[in-house]
Amino acid sequence: MKPIIQFIKGIDEVTIPIVNITRSRDGSTGTATFIFEDPNIFYNILGTENEITGMFLIDDEGTLSTRDITAKFIQGKPKTIQATYIIKNSESWDRFMRFMERYATENKLTFIRS
Repeated sequence: MKPIIQFIKGIDEVTIPIVNITRSRDGSTGTATFIFEDPNIFYNILGTENEITGMFLIDDEGTLSTRDITAKFIQGKPKTIQATYIIKNSESWDRFMRFMERYATENKLTFIRS
């Protein structure tokens, strides 16, 4: 299974996000912020059965998820989705990075250290 991101289960998000990752000094916790400009989810027909309930990072190992989602609107039209994924321990950090490595490889992305 290729790594995917979904906001509604069963509907893959094809827009590639900008991902900013921070890590605590001791490496035990961190935060990943995903910014999707004009995500395709805005162009799908949304109804009560297709509500955005979170961001789901899905790969061979399972699913990581967050409910910390915000949408930004410009002149009344949706423009961006920002999702924040909180990494609570070193095991979660390792799992998240494995997902990101697979996602980056699949989408031909590169990692740039600050």
